Amino acid sequence: MIRSLLRLIGVIALAAGFILLMYDGAKSIADSRVYIYKLGQLWTDIHAASLQAAQARVQANLPAQVWDPGITTILDQPAWLIFGVVGTIFILLGRRRKPLIGYAR
Repeated sequence: MIRSLLRLIGVIALAAGFILLMYDGAKSIADSRVYIYKLGQLWTDIHAASLQAAQARVQANLPAQVWDPGITTILDQPAWLIFGVVGTIFILLGRRRKPLIGYAR
């Protein structure tokens, strides 16, 4: 049950990453320049108040180095890349384990 849920989340994240990659490509072709939709901009466009609340919570509870160089680096990456990496990790976590050869159970 957990493996199928992890694979489902992974496939949804990979699909979102692919959609965002196609969006970047279509917008880049239309504008005749390279356009990269960053994760921070995506989060701001979806719900800016939650990004500000997350920033305030992280800065209040964790050391200052966590938000400024840590999380802002992730938020400055292309959204399709982050969704692709997260989706790949979830799919790998949800895969079946290979049977051990030569071991009796």
